[in-house]
Amino acid sequence: MVFYFKARPEVGDYTIFMGLDKYENEELIKYGFPEDIWFHVDKMSSAHVYLRLHKGQTMDAISEGLLEDCVQLVKANSIQGNKVNDIDVVYTPWSNLKKTASMDVGQVGFHNSKMVRTVRVEKRINEVVNRLNRTKVERKPDFKAEREAYGAAEKAERKALLRDKKRREEMDRLEKERQAELRSYKNLMVSERMTSNKQIASTNKSLQEMEEDFM
Repeated sequence: MVFYFKARPEVGDYTIFMGLDKYENEELIKYGFPEDIWFHVDKMSSAHVYLRLHKGQTMDAISEGLLEDCVQLVKANSIQGNKVNDIDVVYTPWSNLKKTASMDVGQVGFHNSKMVRTVRVEKRINEVVNRLNRTKVERKPDFKAEREAYGAAEKAERKALLRDKKRREEMDRLEKERQAELRSYKNLMVSERMTSNKQIASTNKSLQEMEEDFM
């Protein structure tokens, strides 16, 4: 079971979600999307909370209000973290999560610690948590199918972009050929005009010579 929440409307259309337990967490780790940002209370047990960004966005796109929704939700879903003030919440892109065979179910590490950010959460804000809980929807997704569908859509988009690129390159090539032919035609016209002028000059000279001879 996965719980889905809607972030505050003023920050945009964003979904925040978390697994019911460590087994769902394991599936989320395995089948996450590149746009997913993972949140967890630092050095304490807590839910694995994810924020799904829009396509092409990075962690820098997370506004202050959106970040507050995420960290308040993860704090509220930490048995120990929910009881104390001034806790740290860490967050990082899903792609930075590292899973090895020796790790317990639901446990993760990081590929690059420099990609992990930390935010201090001073206290629980009930207004934020209650608002998020009112948007909660439970669903049992097919993680593998969703990830495969995402991959298929990505592949189709890449193919479309490649076709577009090839079409533009072909159009550029044809335009360059057209311009080259046009320049060649203009040069030919200039050459023909020069020849005609020389012929006229030669004809004029011959007439003048004939008149002189006649005189």
